Amino acid sequence: QVFKGTLPGSNAEIAVKQISQGSKQGMQEFLAEISTIGRLRHPNLVRLQGYCRYKKELYLVYDYMPNGSLDKYLYRRANQDQLTWDQSLKIIKDVASALCYLHHEWVQVVIHRDIKPGNVLIDHQMNARLGDFGLAKMYDQGFDPQPTRVAGTFGYIAPELIRSGRATTCTDVYAFGLFMLEVSCGRRLIDPRAAANEVVLAEWTLYCWENGDILEAASERFRQEHNRKQLELVLKL
Repeated sequence: QVFKGTLPGSNAEIAVKQISQGSKQGMQEFLAEISTIGRLRHPNLVRLQGYCRYKKELYLVYDYMPNGSLDKYLYRRANQDQLTWDQSLKIIKDVASALCYLHHEWVQVVIHRDIKPGNVLIDHQMNARLGDFGLAKMYDQGFDPQPTRVAGTFGYIAPELIRSGRATTCTDVYAFGLFMLEVSCGRRLIDPRAAANEVVLAEWTLYCWENGDILEAASERFRQEHNRKQLELVLKL
């Protein structure tokens, strides 16, 4: 559960995440969060302000993100407020910047292991911030990751991760590629309601590319915004 609150004395808005101490998975998530994001500082990461234990429950305190998670914007109906292509491209760049920091710019390598729209939060200025480090792993620079339990969200897990159990920067980049597809196409990776050849977004995009019109896979709204070259470039990444 996540609650909205204010810090005493400052009236700063915060998000408080409650984690059940009785759950082994909950304790692992709590420790992973405070050992990773608690030490990281980047404008495109959700900032952990603190943590505590109260009445046998564990709590994580973050900056409050008033616009919620990105997935709420991607799957809205046509009559609801939706992202423009410029906003969407900015969000993609923000998450790319966060990943570059995690993989190359901090003292250790941080593998997020769960990159998806639901873990990207939007602040009051429509900047994207990557959050939820409950599955994250840290390694020393140059260290060869050892096999671990496969973790992540179905659809975003790289095939080599399933085969080897090794989470690397490359498996994060694989998930980021699928994330870019979702943002550019404005739909879920798997949509059972779509036409038979369009159910799996990655396969549908590849089919369109091989048939000379990759923009056919993109969001119709974005195709009408006169940014076709940018959109095509992102889809081909």
